Amino acid sequence: MNNTAIRQELHHYIDVADDKKIDAIYTIFQSDMMQSHTYSTEELAMLHKRAEKYLNGQGKTYSVEESHDQIRQQKNKA
Repeated sequence: MNNTAIRQELHHYIDVADDKKIDAIYTIFQSDMMQSHTYSTEELAMLHKRAEKYLNGQGKTYSVEESHDQIRQQKNKA
């Protein structure tokens, strides 16, 4: 199985796993995630652009409840 397929399976598993398993997975990878990620030039440019739009009142923001609703909708589709 190639890395793309593995990533897709992991993403799917995380989307449907119960909370105990998510907590366990997070605990295993937490320190690695905090130390190893760096943003690419493109990612940084996108983040700066979004921040600028937000600060100028042009960006769309979502409440916690709206975010949870979006997540629930995505989970129901899976």
